[in-house]
Amino acid sequence: MEKKAYSDDDLLPLSGIQHMAFCERQWALIHVERLWRENQRTVEGRHLHDRAHDPTIVTVTEDGLAVRAQPIVSYSLGFFGVADVVEFHRDPTGIALPGYDGLWLPRPVEYKRGRPKKDDRDEVQLCAQAICLEEMMHVDIETADLYYGQPRRRASVLLDQALRERVRELSERMHRYYNEGRTPAAEPGKPCSLCSLAEVCMPKLTRKRRSVENYIRANLSAEADDSAGTVSEP
Repeated sequence: MEKKAYSDDDLLPLSGIQHMAFCERQWALIHVERLWRENQRTVEGRHLHDRAHDPTIVTVTEDGLAVRAQPIVSYSLGFFGVADVVEFHRDPTGIALPGYDGLWLPRPVEYKRGRPKKDDRDEVQLCAQAICLEEMMHVDIETADLYYGQPRRRASVLLDQALRERVRELSERMHRYYNEGRTPAAEPGKPCSLCSLAEVCMPKLTRKRRSVENYIRANLSAEADDSAGTVSEP
């Protein structure tokens, strides 16, 4: 069983890990400074999630069940949230479900708009959901699925040790920034054009401010060196 590192008061929204993986400043603007703006991508993504979040249990195959809008929590990661869909498939390493014969192994399915991303923001969110389910149900989950709305198909994700370590590293940074009330400086790049918070983030201005700070620091350092090399006459 995972060590309980966080209390109920420490829990952060699990969904924020995708923001953290995409841009640390974006995560802090949303979760530390409480800023949010919609764009086409966020609206389309929300509508896709709304369709998935029908809190009912349905039979999907002869030996499978799907639970929608499943509440989840992890005290080792310090996350709480809702999984889009958790499927249960018959498996000898699974758990008993009230009202159903046999043993069942959970498998989270996260719904996303568009196509697979070039970064790992979708994978870390899915892996964090699986870790929550592992802690809650005392099972081991080796794989999970991402369902993308544009190609309308699933992509299986291996929840290996490297991905799990990535999730834990992101979790630690999220909690550190949140506890410090700190928003990291921007790192301007191509992803900024995809961000709904670009207007409030102002990444170029943030970079300019850092450049000014570096300029002042460099000049102060140069003046100190000049002073150290000056010898006063007797």
